[in-house]
Amino acid sequence: MKPACFSCGKERKGVEFRCTECGGIFHMFPDFPFRDKIEENFPYIRKWLTLGEIITPVVSMGKAYLKLDYLQPTFSYKDRGTRTMISYLAQVKKELGIESICEDSSGNAGASVAAYGRSAGFAVKIYVPSSTAGQKLSQIEAYGADINRIEGSREQVAVAAQHGRGIYASHVYMPEFRDGIRTLAYEIYGQFGKNLPQKIFVPTSAGTLLSGLAEGFIHLMNSGLIDRLPSLVISQPELMAPFCRDLRGTPVETGRVRSIADALVTINSPLRGMIMKRYAHMLDCIAVSESEIIKAHRDLAGKGVLTEFSSAVASAAWNKAGAEAGALIILTGNGLKNL
Repeated sequence: MKPACFSCGKERKGVEFRCTECGGIFHMFPDFPFRDKIEENFPYIRKWLTLGEIITPVVSMGKAYLKLDYLQPTFSYKDRGTRTMISYLAQVKKELGIESICEDSSGNAGASVAAYGRSAGFAVKIYVPSSTAGQKLSQIEAYGADINRIEGSREQVAVAAQHGRGIYASHVYMPEFRDGIRTLAYEIYGQFGKNLPQKIFVPTSAGTLLSGLAEGFIHLMNSGLIDRLPSLVISQPELMAPFCRDLRGTPVETGRVRSIADALVTINSPLRGMIMKRYAHMLDCIAVSESEIIKAHRDLAGKGVLTEFSSAVASAAWNKAGAEAGALIILTGNGLKNL
């Protein structure tokens, strides 16, 4: 199981984030049957870092199920991918002489990379948009990372991080990060068995959560453990909904726009094209308004579930799609980060 370019098939040589042949992105597909111990499904990791990860609970809330994936060490689902990526970088640290890592993030990925990166002994620099919420910046700083505020678009923030000192440990581009999200699909299978929800509502930005979740379910199906793939319902704000545009022709605002769902700020990258090409058969998309997001956030809080507004986007999409019974809603970020 080795990273190879999704576009041209060239194998990755080290820890580069883009293919040196064609500029494409690297990806990994499991080439073995599913193994019952989740960590054994990542054979390239010899020693796992841990900050106290858990199998996050699923709770029944009215007609829907909620997967409380914000109950991870840094309070977002991003820890699944970060743990895998940093575990791998830590084991090649001496061999490749890696001392520093850089990441660009609107908040949650930055906090996650800061926590795991510092625990592995790396110097960590996080590049953030100048508009990033204060609580998330405080969390990043608490872990001991340096913060570099960048004026401009989300793409300009990414470019700055790519030219920073050290390895670009990107949650969008690094294949180990996206691959680590497979653990979410395995947990859902462990909690539901073959009676998987027919629809899973997924808050979506660049698509890292989406691709890892899809790949995990495909691995389970190829291993004969499930006989159908769930429909993954991409949930995005109307102001930032490029996946919905691609799937449904939904209009998308142009220029610099801001949504209350600040963690779902999108960037233009080859990842979306790869997702559309490989997983389109299991995708749907719902775009929701700012008022629908606010209402969903309020309704969840009224039931004792405090999420980020960006997580509430998935609940808002479920409501807009008809509040179908038995659906699963992935809640990705802790609401304390918005206070």
